[in-house]
Amino acid sequence: MLSDDELVEQIKSGDEQAAEELIKRYYTSILRYCKWHCASKEKAEDLTQETFFKLFKNISDYKGKKKFKAYLYTIANRLCIDESRKIPFSSLEDEEILIDECNEILRVEDRAEIAYLLNVLSSEQREAIILRFGEQLEFHEIAKVMGCNMRTAQSRVRNGLNIMRKEQRNGR
Repeated sequence: MLSDDELVEQIKSGDEQAAEELIKRYYTSILRYCKWHCASKEKAEDLTQETFFKLFKNISDYKGKKKFKAYLYTIANRLCIDESRKIPFSSLEDEEILIDECNEILRVEDRAEIAYLLNVLSSEQREAIILRFGEQLEFHEIAKVMGCNMRTAQSRVRNGLNIMRKEQRNGR
């Protein structure tokens, strides 16, 4: 199986099958990520398609170095930020992976409770937690997506979890 960077090089050479492989590899993850930021599934699908459109339109800007996943999520992140300025943040109740991950860490059974706990966070903390537990990105990838250093990404996750735990102990 070819690496992401090898597929990108083939795409730069005009290989459409390499582009299809990258889409297959990441479409579902990017769609799930966009759903967390959108009020509707249709808008999330639009943003996912726009993410890949922008990727392929600007593929020559990608420099490699095994950072493709972070590069792709950065595109999606920027599109979602633009969209979030138009629409208020919505509940995450239907997002099984993130809910389950937070449930495991915080030991919360009620999905509405987890959605509430996520909503008490700053947008940066919420984003870091979504990327870490919902998308299983490594801290260096979160840092790249969020445009900060790795320590800041770690701090946002740690502080976000601490706020959620404190809020949970206080019983809302």
